[in-house]
Amino acid sequence: MSSDASSPGASGASGASGASDAAPGSAKAAGALLLCRAEPDVVEIAVQLLRERMLLAEAGPGWSVLVPEGKPWLHGGEPVDRVLTGWATALAVGSAWPVLALWWDGDRSGYTLAAGFRRTVGYEWLANGTPLGEDEAMRTFAARLGLDPVLDMQSLEALARPDTEADARARMLGLLAVLTRTGLALPPGLGPGEPADRLREVARIQQGVRSVEWPGWRDAVRAEFEAVDKGPLGPWVRGPRARALAAAQLAAGLPLAVWAVRRRSAGWGAAAALLVVQGAAGLAYDRVRSA
Repeated sequence: MSSDASSPGASGASGASGASDAAPGSAKAAGALLLCRAEPDVVEIAVQLLRERMLLAEAGPGWSVLVPEGKPWLHGGEPVDRVLTGWATALAVGSAWPVLALWWDGDRSGYTLAAGFRRTVGYEWLANGTPLGEDEAMRTFAARLGLDPVLDMQSLEALARPDTEADARARMLGLLAVLTRTGLALPPGLGPGEPADRLREVARIQQGVRSVEWPGWRDAVRAEFEAVDKGPLGPWVRGPRARALAAAQLAAGLPLAVWAVRRRSAGWGAAAALLVVQGAAGLAYDRVRSA
């Protein structure tokens, strides 16, 4: 099993994107969280382009947590891991911060880490805690999140070893314990093993929680421009670099959209839509500002 999640169209994918479809009963027990290494003000703008209703809350200094309000894995024909991989990829390709998707159902639990245009990396465990990934996935995970290569890596390696006393939920809690050293602090009640309905109920009562939904194309694009202008990527919104980046987003997004339609993949469809929107908007913005 490969340590990186395969790109669209590849067979034998590992981790989050390579799991087989979950059984209906297992899907009903599913839950999911998206952890973004950015403040809620920054995350909110990017999440709007997913066109999915989400609850957004702070999860420690420099971290945000997203709780899906819907459960598309029950209706779209895709298991929770594939849906979350698509969402994480869509958010990461247009952002300067990584996105960690945590997912679980009655049979398995796991994570998918997306960062920029790099291939996603994932790992999973059976419900009884049996590891199904490779050590390389954990090493890549640690490197991309800037974790300690010695102390943190020792903790991650332990999660990839057989342990008859640790089930999947315990493995996921161990993963989160490592991330607390980076400042992650999930609100009480938001954690692995909880069903989606319970996660949504807990998220709604958090102080400062925001309900994020699609505002329409005009408002979404305007918000995206304002965020980029004020952020560290400001120099990339005009000039040759901006045009090259926008063209690359379109080149990646259009074939991905065709593939997603053929496969009826909602998650990868969201990723494709985000790439196309940002690419087209980038070209338009550069042209307007250069006029």
